[in-house]
Amino acid sequence: MKNIYWIPGLLFFSSCSVTKQIAKVAKREVINDSALLPAHVGIALYDAEAGNYLYQYQSDKYFVPASNTKIFSLYAGMKYLGDSLPGLKYYETADTLYIQPTGDPSLLHPDFKTQKAADFLKTKNKPVVINDINWNDEALGYGWAWDDYNDDYMVERSPLPVYGNVIRWSQTVNPQTKEVAVQSTPFLKWAQTSTANAAGNKFLVKRKRDENYFQIITGNINTTQDVPFVTNGTETAKLFLSDSLKINISSNSMPTVNRQLSTLYSVPSDSLYKIMMYRSDNFFAEQTLLMAANEKLGIMNEEAIISYLKKNDFKDIPQQPKWVDGSGLSRYNLFTTESFVWILNKMKTEFGIERMKALLPTGGKGTLGNLYAEEKGFIFAKTGTLSNNTSLSGYLITKKKKLLIFSLLAGNFQTGSTPVRLAFERFIKYLRYNY
Repeated sequence: MKNIYWIPGLLFFSSCSVTKQIAKVAKREVINDSALLPAHVGIALYDAEAGNYLYQYQSDKYFVPASNTKIFSLYAGMKYLGDSLPGLKYYETADTLYIQPTGDPSLLHPDFKTQKAADFLKTKNKPVVINDINWNDEALGYGWAWDDYNDDYMVERSPLPVYGNVIRWSQTVNPQTKEVAVQSTPFLKWAQTSTANAAGNKFLVKRKRDENYFQIITGNINTTQDVPFVTNGTETAKLFLSDSLKINISSNSMPTVNRQLSTLYSVPSDSLYKIMMYRSDNFFAEQTLLMAANEKLGIMNEEAIISYLKKNDFKDIPQQPKWVDGSGLSRYNLFTTESFVWILNKMKTEFGIERMKALLPTGGKGTLGNLYAEEKGFIFAKTGTLSNNTSLSGYLITKKKKLLIFSLLAGNFQTGSTPVRLAFERFIKYLRYNY
């Protein structure tokens, strides 16, 4: 009988020792780090095989998660969009093609060489009617910084994105004549522009906030700048489609008769998700959530799909988040580290760890490009950064082949994000080599 009780006692002692050691290292490397000592820090570390937490520190407290929010948007896409993205919904008559947009961001996007939707529109050779009655959202998200509208990380959301809803401006300088040429991709023959010259290495394109009027300041360097355009629902997209695909966009409306719409699928869903997570692409995350809303609820509205997910798929989450957008651009988002561990464990169970490993950046890749170089193929995680807020959540395979799920969130620090990321890295490397 003594042996029966003695063995569990040893295991209990060992488990306590591991937790105490992890706590000691977490305190030394993260909590008491000079950048984080005056800050707000949360840590959750979960043993996926044993099904229990190894360590928790303020794991039920709320933080601004920044781009870790994309993990929840990724779940929505993986759950409700299937293997390929719905590119267009349509029906056609003998003389007209009727289109209902789906929010697919791949249309004419330079990241996607295959353009099934564009090819479909070109080959029909008949007038196209576009009906966005299913669009029920705003171009900019709740809580986004209004003065970031000109930056390529805050692209407008829309029912019918084209070219990623940005214009790439290029400045080239002739080395002999020093003449400056400015071009836009896609080519704009309908937008208003004004140009001024400036001395030195300068190039700046500034759009007016509410209209497609671009002020261009040129200099003497070869460079590019991506600037979001004002979408105006589908109106700007119609101009681009008419110019680029040489199709006749009709001003007629879609008949009100109830018709079954066919779906044209565009690109493999994971091809979008991988870019979204590796590049932390805000636009792709927003459109993914809108596409999921359209497929599940029949409307493109983020608030509606978030409410649905929280009441259904996420009803058992440890702490219900305040979740307001797809990308994490909003500071109104509030999540806990336990919630990130929970969703990552759920995704591992529902979609498989191998698929998750393929979609999340690993050491030396994507947003982990300058970190965890030695852990390439062992850490798979999503970063997140807003000023004064940094996050990291994902999977870690240790030297002993254990699968850990972790989340580290930090907020209200006054340094830059670099020392915080390095503190996180030291802690993760300890786990990798010692557990």
